Amino acid sequence: MQKSPQVTEPQSPGSDSDGIDQVHDQRIVIPTKFVSIADSLEKREHSRFLTSQIPTDLSIQVQEITFNVHKYPLVSKCGYIGQLELQPSISNYGYNINLENFPGGSETFEIILKFCYGLPLDLNPNNIASIRCASEFLEMTEEFEDGNLISKTEAFLTFVVLCSWKDTITVLKSCEALSPWAENLQIVRRCCDSLAWKASRKNSSTGDAVHEEGWWFDDIAILRIDHFRRIITAIRAKGTTPEIIGKCIMRYAERWLPGMDMEIEGVRGYGHGKNELQFSICSQKEEGGIAHSKEQKAIIESLISMLPPQQEAVSCKFLLQMLKMAMVYSATPALISELEKRVGMMLEDASVNDLLIPSYKNFDKGKLTNSPEQCTMHDIDVVQRIVEYFLMHEQQQQQQQQQQKSGKCNISKLLDNYLAEIARDPNLSVTKFQVLAESLPENVRTCHDGLYRAIDTYLKTNRSLSEHDQRRLCKVLLSEQLKMREEMLDKNGNTSEPEGNQSSTNMEIKTMKTELENMKKKMEALQSDYSGLQQEYGKLSNKPKNASGWAFSWRKIKNSFHTKLDGDETGDGQQRPNPARRRSFKRRSSIS
Repeated sequence: MQKSPQVTEPQSPGSDSDGIDQVHDQRIVIPTKFVSIADSLEKREHSRFLTSQIPTDLSIQVQEITFNVHKYPLVSKCGYIGQLELQPSISNYGYNINLENFPGGSETFEIILKFCYGLPLDLNPNNIASIRCASEFLEMTEEFEDGNLISKTEAFLTFVVLCSWKDTITVLKSCEALSPWAENLQIVRRCCDSLAWKASRKNSSTGDAVHEEGWWFDDIAILRIDHFRRIITAIRAKGTTPEIIGKCIMRYAERWLPGMDMEIEGVRGYGHGKNELQFSICSQKEEGGIAHSKEQKAIIESLISMLPPQQEAVSCKFLLQMLKMAMVYSATPALISELEKRVGMMLEDASVNDLLIPSYKNFDKGKLTNSPEQCTMHDIDVVQRIVEYFLMHEQQQQQQQQQQKSGKCNISKLLDNYLAEIARDPNLSVTKFQVLAESLPENVRTCHDGLYRAIDTYLKTNRSLSEHDQRRLCKVLLSEQLKMREEMLDKNGNTSEPEGNQSSTNMEIKTMKTELENMKKKMEALQSDYSGLQQEYGKLSNKPKNASGWAFSWRKIKNSFHTKLDGDETGDGQQRPNPARRRSFKRRSSIS
């Protein structure tokens, strides 16, 4: 709010300007002749001239516009200009003043100039904030004239603007170009408090019509992020529910973050589509330049920090959208970590498409990498951390006896479907895939069909896997089957089960037996597929015996898997035909 006028004395001699200079430490009445001559203001390029027979003696420059005016009407109402200690004019042009950083610019000064000449003043919500700030700049107080401009603008703000919802929005929007004057004069604070009070009222009205809950979302969504945050803070202090605040924040994000609702439909278009996604990530940050990126980052960080802590405030989908945007614009790591934790607490509400987070970290500088590990389509590490946060939250819920089995079932299906989706990525390492597949404990996973499909997809996508890596994935299948059998046998031999839980236990055992049968059928289907592939390979190479590389590895995996499976199912180490083995297993697994 520093004022920096520049007063330049004229260089050529001249006559006095009608002898109207007086001492300005008291109120001065403007002679009638100045009022009568100010009926018109001639506009020329970069200059404004008052039509008058009396020569002007003061030249005031505001921005690129120069105003040639009479000194007397201004010093009679503007204490700031009177304090410049202007000497009597000695030229036809008088003195030159440059008002730098003038609030509202040349348009506002022109309105004030007309007021100083006694012309009618047109105050409205579009110009009231700038005129109030400019009158403070020029020190137009009651000391110089009763009803001076400061008191007039204050009365208009208090009794006209703040009584109207729409007018208050208009004034607050105009304050964005008046920093820091609007802040220091409490215009922003008063507008935010007025809006918060009106928005927090039930069945609030803005005129004749009564509006439903949330009627004010779109209006405050047009405001700058710092003003929006002040309103949300004030509304929250008045007891507004977290759901309402969350919906308002989501509406604001939709308006100011247009790219957050972009969904990625997996890796079906892998190849050129992947490169297009990489470049689109870079272009989002470069589209508006550095200033735009900083503005987007500030909006994202502010919205994340003002989210209500309650889980019901915003949806899991919105949290994941914000997480993607926070990663694009490199938001603060602490805020990104907070989003990951919140998503983990609500993971059962997520969908596979929500979890398909592009790998942004490799493209921050607009450079594409050639390493397969770094060229993965999706960021697997983020999902891994989210799953870990979910398990931590489940453990805390279990300690508080608030565990929900339905949520766990949804998580296992969600993760298996996610694995099946990312399994199409040829650059996904077997280690990351295996770690994520084994991340859920046995008490969380109740169905393995999705996991089998995901591993099968990964094997078909990565046909060049080594024998060791293929064994690693097949061991995942075997270990999951063994976990399921052990859990089933433990429950089968547990006679202390309460009668109330007996029916649910029986259902779980039946489900496990069904999944075992389904797994066997899938293995038979895989064997059939293998035979078909072997025949096709033989036709192409005309040398069936030479197709021993991949086929031999698959045969070893298949034989070792069936050997282990048969040994577990017979229990006594003896080999039996398939029908008898199945009947024996069913007899021992049944519950009397």
